[in-house]
Amino acid sequence: MVTPFQFLSVCDEIGDVMMHELPSLVGSVYGGEELCIGADNTPTERIDRVAEDLVLSAFREKKVCRSLLSEEAGMVDIGGDAGIAYLDPVDGTFNAVSGIPFYALSIALSDNEHVIAGYVKNLANSETFVAIRGKGAYLNGNPIHVSTEAMLDHSAMSVYAKKFDMTRMMQLGHKIRRWRLLGASALELCYVACGRLDGFVDMRGTLRVTDAAAGILICQEAGGRVTLPDGNPVQFPDNVMSGRCIVATNRVIHLKVIEYLRS
Repeated sequence: MVTPFQFLSVCDEIGDVMMHELPSLVGSVYGGEELCIGADNTPTERIDRVAEDLVLSAFREKKVCRSLLSEEAGMVDIGGDAGIAYLDPVDGTFNAVSGIPFYALSIALSDNEHVIAGYVKNLANSETFVAIRGKGAYLNGNPIHVSTEAMLDHSAMSVYAKKFDMTRMMQLGHKIRRWRLLGASALELCYVACGRLDGFVDMRGTLRVTDAAAGILICQEAGGRVTLPDGNPVQFPDNVMSGRCIVATNRVIHLKVIEYLRS
């Protein structure tokens, strides 16, 4: 298995290629054409397939890890000697095919025990968030940290509830100052990491390891806290059929958010 630094270097190369290859598919009917049903049981659109193929080709050439789990292809062999990568080739596909500039490449590397490196690149503006376990988090090479906001009624949070069921969200929703639903969870976790948001709450039960692994590490390395809605640690299975609910905050307001969700 490559080192975390080597992993991030390969991801950077892939991100640069995507910035060149994907624009013709963004905001287009062609890019949004549904080709098949992916491993996560949702439609694979053309832009997803193109992005995924770029990652798989580069990872196999560099033998980055032993296996890679992707929303589209499922678990695939990469040919390296150890480790597993978690890939969402285009997090925020709807945004991408609609021309909304908030969608990302998200890749995490695990040593089979812990996620040790995370990479999230906003493919609309090239902002790049990275983290290595125990080494902090960075945006475009500069260190980042979560916000220091301690008051829920001053906070800005990205908040998702189950469709047609806002019950668990209502107490929290009445308390926070600003709601945002931006449509790309990996980037939203990174926005908590760099202090643009004070929290990210997803109660839909659909967030998968491929969606969240990189963003969670980046958020934690920036000083944030990420748990299940009951405050327990988040654990994902190595498949793309099982989702989770998560709460990610700047740590300062975490227990308050948990309290409102419980009520």
